[in-house]
Amino acid sequence: MCDTSLPRCEIDELLSSSFSTTLFFFYKAAEAKSDLSVRRTMSKSGAMDLASNLGGKIDKSDVLTAVEKYEQYHVFHGGDEEERKANYTDMVNKYYDLATSFYEYGWGESFHFAHRWNGESLRESIKRHEHFLALQLGVKPGQKVLDVGCGIGGPLREIARFSNSSVTGINNNEYQITRGKELNRLAGVDKTCNFVKADFMKMPFPENTFDAVYAIEATCHAPDAYGCYKEIYRVLKPGQCFAAYEWCMTDAFDPDNAQHQKIKAEIEIGDGLPDIRLTSKCLKLSSRPVIWEKDLAKDSPVPWYLPLDKNHFSLSSFRLTAVGRFITKNMVKLLEYIRLAPKGSQRVSDFLEKAAEGLVDGGRREIFTPMYFFLARKPE
Repeated sequence: MCDTSLPRCEIDELLSSSFSTTLFFFYKAAEAKSDLSVRRTMSKSGAMDLASNLGGKIDKSDVLTAVEKYEQYHVFHGGDEEERKANYTDMVNKYYDLATSFYEYGWGESFHFAHRWNGESLRESIKRHEHFLALQLGVKPGQKVLDVGCGIGGPLREIARFSNSSVTGINNNEYQITRGKELNRLAGVDKTCNFVKADFMKMPFPENTFDAVYAIEATCHAPDAYGCYKEIYRVLKPGQCFAAYEWCMTDAFDPDNAQHQKIKAEIEIGDGLPDIRLTSKCLKLSSRPVIWEKDLAKDSPVPWYLPLDKNHFSLSSFRLTAVGRFITKNMVKLLEYIRLAPKGSQRVSDFLEKAAEGLVDGGRREIFTPMYFFLARKPE
């Protein structure tokens, strides 16, 4: 049995010992490339951070029950779309309480994919993806911007610094907001950026409040896309723009194809989604003059799903590779066994792995995209 009286750093070292050689080469490669951001990311979220934060605001003794309830919403466990839509607040909150520490451990502070150039690291592509959004919106210094479904605020902080604007993040998950506020403080943007805990289907802002609004892979959680977009346009100032990266099934998706439906269901359970809309339906639901739209996955030189592809290995995004995920899975199993992680942690790891498989399969078959982009303007 593990001696839990050991200092935290020693527990981290003990848990990491089975793959110390791999990490040695990882850090050597990081040093050779002078990639300081990678080392900072690794140091901020270690094994004990993953264990202690798993479950978010859910009491540790209730994590297993929350996992079971979450799973029941989905097709693989007898759930259906209408039940997910009717209970979307509970479903999405449970999902992010359970999954956020895994996301931050493996992905960093920005929980999204990105169009990526050859020779560009995942981290660089994610930043550029966020900068592109700010440039398309024409965000100017001092403007008030809204991030809809902001997660722990990675894009919020990046866009605020890039454009010298003030960004408000709306999110209905208490744990993510608590974490985001701390990260804002550490980044030095807590005076100009803030978080509001609220449902983006019923925002607590007056009409015509914001100079720009964006959503990055977030409004896919909405039970009613039209209602969500309508609320976004209500708080956006006349003549200003809303931009989004949406998760969608493409026109290549065949609802009568059993394999396509399996992939869709894997993505839904692994990512807390009530449904995944078609790109054509998404555009129709936006309901405002669209300046331009495009599935940015189509011409990405590096496939967006590559970080999750088991055939791909990368030192700069090691934790997302097959080896990294195998290590994480077994580490979580150990943490749960020695009671440093709550019961149910392994189950969370399992449905996130199912999501990764669905995302890669959906990307390869070109039936799913996480970056259907559109830019729309609210009439004057």
